[in-house]
Order: sequence, then structure tokens, then C-alpha cells
Amino acid sequence: MTDTQPNTPSVVERTRAVSAGAPVVAAHFLGRTAVLVLGEEAVVLVADKGDETRLPVHGGGILSAATNGICVVTGGDDGKVFATDARGESRLVATDAKRRWIDHVAAGPDGAVAWSAGKQAFVAAGKAEPRAIEVQSTVGGLSFAPKGVRLAVAHYNGVSMWFPNAQAAPDVLEWKGSHHHVAFSPNGQFVVTAMQEPALHGWRIVDAKHMRMSGYSARVRSFGWTVGGKWLATAGSEQLVLWPFQSKEGPMGKQPKMFAAFAVRATTVACHPKQEVVAVGYADGTVLLVRTEDGAEVLGKGPGAGPVTALGWDTAGTLLAFGTEAGEAGVIDLG
Repeated sequence: MTDTQPNTPSVVERTRAVSAGAPVVAAHFLGRTAVLVLGEEAVVLVADKGDETRLPVHGGGILSAATNGICVVTGGDDGKVFATDARGESRLVATDAKRRWIDHVAAGPDGAVAWSAGKQAFVAAGKAEPRAIEVQSTVGGLSFAPKGVRLAVAHYNGVSMWFPNAQAAPDVLEWKGSHHHVAFSPNGQFVVTAMQEPALHGWRIVDAKHMRMSGYSARVRSFGWTVGGKWLATAGSEQLVLWPFQSKEGPMGKQPKMFAAFAVRATTVACHPKQEVVAVGYADGTVLLVRTEDGAEVLGKGPGAGPVTALGWDTAGTLLAFGTEAGEAGVIDLG
């Protein structure tokens, strides 16, 4: 299809509009409180059936955000890393000694936090002093392994797999090119990066076997695994692209599923935490909920003033928050 059909089911009427007032760069949940991270200075906390609270956090642009479900970690061009909880209390995690931009952050198990500035990546866990590593180029992305404090650090020509508590040098998974957003599969067996060109690259960690996923019309800026890690859902094309990860071979030698074909590019995806459903945001502001079994669609949001830049589910999968580049935002109650 090239547009939403007139008979497409809709949940638009269940949306609570939020006055973001600025581009939204990330959407997370702490319990049933939505946290919309804005591109400049602030986060907006949207309490379930309660008030909206705009909370100034950074002294400038917010460049990165992540959550562990307890707090939302943000990094800014003020060189600072903050952790904000559902009560609206922000704690300073770190200040870069050189006041460099905090390009990327990650939130890990047991309260571990990672961040990067330039070629350096840092990890703070518990009360221990932060540990640092320097890689060969500017860090392109960070991701904690699902269990334990192992950090994947994406950079030019590959990914460094770092155990911050070990003295040994990190293992490097190599592939030529510039690697950005990085994530482990839920079972910890695979790691995938989005590259500068319109492609993803993955490795099976046990033997570093390569997985190249291409065919996109633009750089992939958003991807994530469906519940149980069965599919890798990706933006970057004029449809939702789903790569199979059900077997130990991952997508090697297999073709992806493609659903929700649209007139404009998919910009953002977010996988439902309990069901085989993916929320897909498009460049015209539309949000669709897509079932991975058969591609059935539900309209979550109609077209708007700007592309969808943020989508996030609560842990129960009954609330979906969205935000756009133009500052349009809301929370859809599917419960």
C-alpha cells in the first residue's frame, strides 16, 4: 500500500497529546510515566493520568538517551551525563574533563552507565571509579550485553567488545567502514551495527561470523529486536524490514520479511515488549502498529508536521509514547 487505507483500524482516539514544544529525540518509560527527551536542555515527564512536568537537565543540546527502566540517562553537548528518575530527580553521573560532547550513552544491568566522548568510552558501575577505553576513531555507538557488564563500542572498521573489569584488551569484531548504532540480541549471541551506508552489519559473537543486511534506501537510524529476539525490526526503507534471528545462523542466507509499505520512509521502530508487534514511525509523521505474523496494521497516529523521531513502549506494552522532529508528541493508551 502507498498510504493508510480507509478501513485500517485506528487507535488515534486513545492518544493523549503532549506539549513538547521542541524536537523529541527519544521516548522512554519509567513504570507508567513517559519520559520524552527533547533536543534542547529538557525532558518532559508525563505521569499516567497525571501532570506533565518539563525538567531542565542539560545546559544545551541533548545528544543521546537510554534507559534501564529505573532512570533515563542523557548525554549533552555541555559535557555532562545525567540520570533522571520518575520523580523528576536528576543526578549528575559524570562531567567530561575536557567538556567534550557526550555523543552516546547506554544503561546496563545493576545501574551501570556508559558514555562516550570523542574516541573514549567510559563505564561507571556501582561505587567504583569510572573505567575508560580509547578506540581507533570517534565512538559511533554503545550497548551493554543483556547479562553482565560487557560493552560493545562501535567505531570505524568494527566493534570493540570490552569487559571494563578485566585487564585484557578488548576483542575487536572487524568490518571495514563506519559503524554507528550498535545492539546485542536479547540472547547475547549476536551483535549488530548500523553503518554509514544503507546497510546493517552483524556478527555471531562465538565465532565472529559475518552477517550483512543490505538493500535499504537510506542509512538505518533505528532498529530493535522483537520479543524473544525472533526478528530484527529496522527502519531505513519505505517499509518495515524484519530480519530472521530464530536460528543460530541468524539471517545468513535468508530473506527478510517486509510489511507496511508506505509512500515515505520508515524513520523509527520500537518493538512491543510482550507481543509480536512493531510500532513504525514514518517521515510524514504517521505511526503504524504492525503485527509481524501477517503484517496486519493499526493506525496509531496520522500524518503530521515532521518525521517521527522517537517511539517507546512501557514494559507492559499498554502505553506507547511518540515524538516528532517538529515537536508533536503524545502517549497512546492501548490498555
